[in-house]
Amino acid sequence: MTKEIGPAILLPMNEQSIRVLLGMVADGRVSIDAAVDDLRALPFEDMGFATLDHHRGLRWGFPEVVFCPGKTAEQVALICNRLAERSAQVLATRATPAQYEAAQALTPDLQYHSLARAIWLDRNPQRARKPGVVLCAAGTSDLPVAEEAALTADLMGHAVTRVYDVGVAGLHRLTPHVATLQGANVVIAVAGMEGALASVLGGLVRCPVIAVPTSVGYGASFGGLAALLAMLNSCATGVAVVNIDNGYGAGHLAAVINDQSQQAEPPAGERNE
Repeated sequence: MTKEIGPAILLPMNEQSIRVLLGMVADGRVSIDAAVDDLRALPFEDMGFATLDHHRGLRWGFPEVVFCPGKTAEQVALICNRLAERSAQVLATRATPAQYEAAQALTPDLQYHSLARAIWLDRNPQRARKPGVVLCAAGTSDLPVAEEAALTADLMGHAVTRVYDVGVAGLHRLTPHVATLQGANVVIAVAGMEGALASVLGGLVRCPVIAVPTSVGYGASFGGLAALLAMLNSCATGVAVVNIDNGYGAGHLAAVINDQSQQAEPPAGERNE
């Protein structure tokens, strides 16, 4: 007799769980109708005010991320709750304490990173993280954006080595970290003001540098536009630029690059050295 799994028992939307469900159908433990019910939310779920992309986890291995500004506390809470039903990891960026309070009332195991301004959930915190991501921030004022990037990469399964307060105003502070930087698969450079840190790092390392301009600076920085243009005009090779204050975008891209870098490396015994 098959076990009826209906919509109330929701599987995470990732490749592993789909394979498990199909295997259960194949060996008769779950009926076809019950499996269809569980997959009904694919590829998306219409909540009326939001359409959740449950295919995101299948495509990227990480669920859709919630951008909180402009959403009510109730909307953020409901979206996070539905995502938490389908995934072991949840991330909502630029969240206010009020939005977090509403979200935690529905999903008690949600947590809040006050510096990164993010709601997050990780139901498998002990899983191994892949090394290879180095995160540099020019100054302490850049840390909210840097920590958003770090949290994103961590939730995606990557260990982040932080190198903070190494801006060009005191470049000697960067030199003790050169060996760490040169051993990275990808470097994130977070800087405001004139944004020069990205070019400096691009001239030191042999891996991609993801430059993140921040809105930190005086009037002529134009809310990060000066740093953005400086990073776009970098003469260093291998530097790519995300939008102003987009720590999430940098963290996600770093995770993807680090994944691809490690997949491309042959096992130690097969290297031709």
